[in-house]
Amino acid sequence: MKYRRIRYVWLPVGVALLAGIGYVNWSKSGAGLYSRLWQPEALFAYWNPADFYDPVQSLTGSFAGRECVTCHEGVTPGIVNDWRKSRHSQAREPVYCTACHGNDHRNLHLPTPQICGGCHATQYGQFVDEKRYGFPSHGLAMERALDARHFVDKPKAEVSACLQCHSVASKCDSCHTRHLFNAAEARRPEACITCHSGPPHPDDESYFASRHGQIYLEEGKDWDWSKPLHKGNYKVPTCAYCHMEDGKHQVVDKSIWKFGIRQINPLTSSNEVKRNRWVKLCSDCHEADWSRRQLAKLDTERKQAWQKLYAAESVLCRLRADDQLFPPASQRPAYPTDWLDEIWPRERIGFFEGQASAFYNVSPIERDYFEMWYFDNLSTYKAAAHGDAALQRRAHAAMDRDLQSIKREARILRTLGEAERELGIDARAGSYWRIGDYTDHNREHN
Repeated sequence: MKYRRIRYVWLPVGVALLAGIGYVNWSKSGAGLYSRLWQPEALFAYWNPADFYDPVQSLTGSFAGRECVTCHEGVTPGIVNDWRKSRHSQAREPVYCTACHGNDHRNLHLPTPQICGGCHATQYGQFVDEKRYGFPSHGLAMERALDARHFVDKPKAEVSACLQCHSVASKCDSCHTRHLFNAAEARRPEACITCHSGPPHPDDESYFASRHGQIYLEEGKDWDWSKPLHKGNYKVPTCAYCHMEDGKHQVVDKSIWKFGIRQINPLTSSNEVKRNRWVKLCSDCHEADWSRRQLAKLDTERKQAWQKLYAAESVLCRLRADDQLFPPASQRPAYPTDWLDEIWPRERIGFFEGQASAFYNVSPIERDYFEMWYFDNLSTYKAAAHGDAALQRRAHAAMDRDLQSIKREARILRTLGEAERELGIDARAGSYWRIGDYTDHNREHN
């Protein structure tokens, strides 16, 4: 009888699990977890070619590589000029257009990392290996975008802006611009700051303000960028020198603090290994003890930042417990992909509840926390990691102001809530927040 009861308990669990797996596989039959609920813009074809690119049908026939070059000298001469300067064209056996795009003009394709990996197997293998470290990583960037709930509900212009950088996962020309594909170009900081710039990740601002960046700005134009990323070849490190040492196409395997977006234990055994690797790298120019002190300073900065973030989260959690957030989740339009939001609407506070990934559809005070976490917090982290002391001070001061503003807004919400209760006023807005041009347009056009 005992085993029979266990069987009856596990049977519905197993059926539910299989049904869930089947639903996910059905949902991801296109591009992303919610691909059945939206349509891509035509521009997406250039950012995620494996899923979205459709070849032009204006010309029929199959052509040899030399024929492609002859035709495109007149149609797209800039592309041909870049290709002629590349190592592809200068190899003993030139790599023609057909090797990357195919030769059937009605069945052409844009090159993906898998196609590049046909020749560059080592680099491709290292790039794919990033996925085992989880997000954030280049290898998972596109998957992260396409599987996000808000991807379906955001205006297409916003989604297009996101994919320009997230496309680093789906094509190699984010770093090696087509059709030159020059490694020297990819070694320069500008290749990285095309995406690594702006409030969430001010790598450009923090690097160029550091001593490393100042020397690069003054002298970098005269360096020989054809040299590999080896000790002694460059006066100061660039993004690639530190994060892709010796040209390794694996960027996240030394990440101790996971991009600065989450609180972790920096002294785990795996992070000790990573610390030693950083010290070894920095010792190309600095003393080992100096390098360890810089890592310790980074740890201190992270602890200070997360104390402030947890203080803000605590304020929001207390407001939620007292039903003082306005408008509450029950009055906001749920994500079209989130059936649980319809049944049990709930404000998600902090990183682990998922609130930190909500760019909109939140109350003003929750948005204030998001900007504190995603903008000012990450500015302090990047400044500390890259050696920009001035930005670190400014960003921590901004976090202090954020926290005080959140506390002040919380007091106002509580005061208004108490006054409404005393006067018997129900200030709830009903369905007001669920309708409007923004929400209706996205429902109809995605």
